[in-house]
Amino acid sequence: MDFLVVPTVTFRLLHVLVLLRHDRRSIMHVNVTQYPTAEWTAQQVVDAFPWDEVPRYLLRDRDGVYGRAFSKRVRGLGIEEVKTAPRSPWQNPYVERFNGTLRRELLDHVIVLGERHLRRLIGEYLSYYHEARCHLSLDKDSPHGREVQTPERGEVVAFPMVGGLHHRYERRAA
Repeated sequence: MDFLVVPTVTFRLLHVLVLLRHDRRSIMHVNVTQYPTAEWTAQQVVDAFPWDEVPRYLLRDRDGVYGRAFSKRVRGLGIEEVKTAPRSPWQNPYVERFNGTLRRELLDHVIVLGERHLRRLIGEYLSYYHEARCHLSLDKDSPHGREVQTPERGEVVAFPMVGGLHHRYERRAA
């Protein structure tokens, strides 16, 4: 889990919390707030796992937003916190890589108007990320998996996603 900061058109700073599952690089939970607190962050962990079984470990950095309330709530869920060393983002590479990807592939190309706008943009991007975006670590598959399409299925057709910023390609019979 990690936070990234996004400025808006009015120079407000919005904080995006990302919880990522390591095995398939899928995003378990994302939320946006202007004022993150330990209580809010702890509630996001609870919201991320409402019916599923909770993970055994939660890898996070030493950000000040994770306070005693957060640690107590996470321990109560039966999750063991694993903290990275100070100033060592490479110890949490998967979520750091996702944050960089989100910036390069979405946030560097749009001006965020506000919290609701950012939520909508991230929601659209996550649909693309989970269903269409290739990951080398997943043998060029997407986190939710895609069917391999042979040339016999027809011509390659592009389907715009994320407002045309990215595309999904499929074979369709003519």
